[in-house]
Amino acid sequence: MDSLFNIIGHNWWMVFPLSALLGHWLRTWTNASERRHRRRVELYRLRNQQTAAEHASRTEVEGLMDAHDAVNRRWLDYELDVGKLIDFPAMTDVREPLTVAFLRAKREADGLRPGDPGQITTAARLADYRTAVRGFELAFDVAEREARRIKDSNFTGPERERLATARKLLRIASDAAATPAERQTAYKRARRELDGLIVLPEATLAALEQKSAGMLVSRGLKPPA
Repeated sequence: MDSLFNIIGHNWWMVFPLSALLGHWLRTWTNASERRHRRRVELYRLRNQQTAAEHASRTEVEGLMDAHDAVNRRWLDYELDVGKLIDFPAMTDVREPLTVAFLRAKREADGLRPGDPGQITTAARLADYRTAVRGFELAFDVAEREARRIKDSNFTGPERERLATARKLLRIASDAAATPAERQTAYKRARRELDGLIVLPEATLAALEQKSAGMLVSRGLKPPA
């Protein structure tokens, strides 16, 4: 112990460089700690930003899918109601440019629709789907307004009479008070009246046939061939 004190006593001047060295080490350690802390804070901030962005993107995709579904439901109202298609035949008339534009916009939106909101992971794909859905909404609105404006004015007088006859026959075909034979006959005649006038989508025909077949089967008759 005496030797240690003697060494320190004879080398007291080393206190100054050691103090400087210690101070430098403390400053270095403090700066390094501050840098580590700043990095942790930055990483935390970036993670939060990424999480918030992913949540916002998913929320927007879900909203776009809901809007997409809403337009599809509006179109389905026409597809499943042949009466509405008779009243507004332009909705399925591919000679109408606005109808063609709507159907094209539908195909584009349907093609870009994800199976799950999480499947859209890039801003570019989100932008594409957003544009497609907005275009689909607009194209349907325009086509529907035009179809409701012109109604059956593109048809000749005799053609409009056939459409009116088809409306009456379809009411009979779906009238529970009519006999099965009357409904079957009305269904077949309505199809003949519409032939060459309105191109009914497959979904419309399926719904019409299913409805008619259901009524006929309930009375024990075979559905119309």
